[in-house]
Amino acid sequence: MQPQDKIAGKIVVASQHYPPDPSTTAAIMAEIACRLAAEHEVVVLSGSPGASPAAQTGPRKPRVVVVRNRMAGKAALVRRAASELLFAARTFLALVRELRRGDVVLTVTAPFMLPYAVAAAARVKGARSALIMHDLFPDVLVMAGLLKPRSVVTRTMRAANGLMFRALNAVITIGRDAERPLLSYSGMRRNKIRFIPNWATLVPAPRPVTPDNPFRKAIPARFIVGLSGNLGFTHDPEIVFEAARLLKDEADIHFLLSGWGIGFERLKQLQAAANLANVSFVGRVEDSELDAFLASADLWIIPYRKNVAGVSVPSRFYNLLAVGRPVVLVSEPEAEAALTVVESRLGWVVPPGRADLLAEAIRAAFRSDDGAMAARAVKAASRFDRTTAMNAYAALIDELLHNPDLSEQR
Repeated sequence: MQPQDKIAGKIVVASQHYPPDPSTTAAIMAEIACRLAAEHEVVVLSGSPGASPAAQTGPRKPRVVVVRNRMAGKAALVRRAASELLFAARTFLALVRELRRGDVVLTVTAPFMLPYAVAAAARVKGARSALIMHDLFPDVLVMAGLLKPRSVVTRTMRAANGLMFRALNAVITIGRDAERPLLSYSGMRRNKIRFIPNWATLVPAPRPVTPDNPFRKAIPARFIVGLSGNLGFTHDPEIVFEAARLLKDEADIHFLLSGWGIGFERLKQLQAAANLANVSFVGRVEDSELDAFLASADLWIIPYRKNVAGVSVPSRFYNLLAVGRPVVLVSEPEAEAALTVVESRLGWVVPPGRADLLAEAIRAAFRSDDGAMAARAVKAASRFDRTTAMNAYAALIDELLHNPDLSEQR
């Protein structure tokens, strides 16, 4: 298909995070934008300054427009909220300039104020709108203890969500567990919801545990428990550290931790006070080293707080499966990742807040002789395929271009 043959109707992707930002959200939004640009004119409104990678520029690639953006750290909640509000307002104005009747705008729940601006701008301009639901607010903030369930702020946000969901033409969920909380909003209809899970960015294939792995060399223990990625408000760093404390006398088990976010800052504080010999930290791992790092551990932990089901889905989960490693997931059993773990027998699910059960699950993994678990993990990762997801996004955008309201069509 030549550029002049592209289907009429412009696609605008609005995302605070976009390359050169190194975050997972940025990578996901870039993959989607580049796939859509093969068939449509695509404009990206990005909150990340700097040049995009060469592979994402040129003909049949998105045109990137940087929206001025200055973000405070997650711990600076008031300043961060003000920055996010300002970014959402600037994005609204940019959308009003870019959108035309019949266009489609796609956005994501980061920052949480952005979808309100997108839905409003699309309604004003007669465009269609779709939201990728990575995290459900205010539920995430309630779950993290930052908001009370019946507070004025919580009720106000839920009321705003009802209006937003009514205005949106489609909501993409990345977990099956998201449908129930979404349908609690009066503005949401089941036929607006599309399930398109995220995908593994690493090639699914078993990686053997080898003593010459650069991340294992300095660790004498036979069994390494890994923790990687961003630890935000939805995660529980204390349960990981308490499990390490419970296992401190078991010399064959060692914890290897690498990541960022407020949760990792908390882990470093705990380690500075306790100085556990069975805990090691590694600096943030670059993408070029991710494969080797994920292959260095025998078992990976994903530690969530209570009430995660339907609120957040761990994108890192799929890469852990891709390298053929079992996982211990701390969450309710109905959460998306927990369903996958149980259905495909990929590891253990531990209820939130039970460090003793997490420690016992790690012991069980250490003793396990289930050699087929790695093969099952790789097979499961293969189902979460980039091409399948990209085709699903392309089909949804085509449908939005031709059908003003999906909920009227299904």
